[in-house]
Amino acid sequence: MTDFLQLAHDRYSCRDLSGRPVEAEKIEALVDAAVAAPTAVNRQPWHLWVVESPDAVERLSALTRFSFGARVILMLGARADEAWTRKYDGRNFADVDASIVGTHIMLAAHDLGLGTTWVGHFDAPAVHEAFPETEGYDLVALFPVGYPAEGAEPSANHAAHRPTDELVSRI
Repeated sequence: MTDFLQLAHDRYSCRDLSGRPVEAEKIEALVDAAVAAPTAVNRQPWHLWVVESPDAVERLSALTRFSFGARVILMLGARADEAWTRKYDGRNFADVDASIVGTHIMLAAHDLGLGTTWVGHFDAPAVHEAFPETEGYDLVALFPVGYPAEGAEPSANHAAHRPTDELVSRI
């Protein structure tokens, strides 16, 4: 458990990526981590697009100001019609499942020596238009992936947390 807790504490939102290419086996390891993510009733209502051709990366980067110079961007979407829905209140878990997948991607990236961050600030309708294969999916996040640039470090508020007793109650 200590190794995981260290990984969880050390991982940070990397917003400064070098131009160094990411090896194909590391991208495949991120895909493997995504596929291993648990989802409600194992429905896996998500899809991951590995955006890696220079043209596609350029098109996607034009739709967000938060690509940080990445040469690979993972684009994550979810389909509500494929997700489990809680019968008691109709709560659909597509976004929760995609969030679990995204968390796996971020932790795996850090474990592999890569940097990334969860990007939610992008023009989803424009992405659907630029990438028609994403139609029918709620685009949840983009993950620009690369090696951290020299001197990249966590933001000043990385270690700031509300007190545990504000976040956790024991009943």
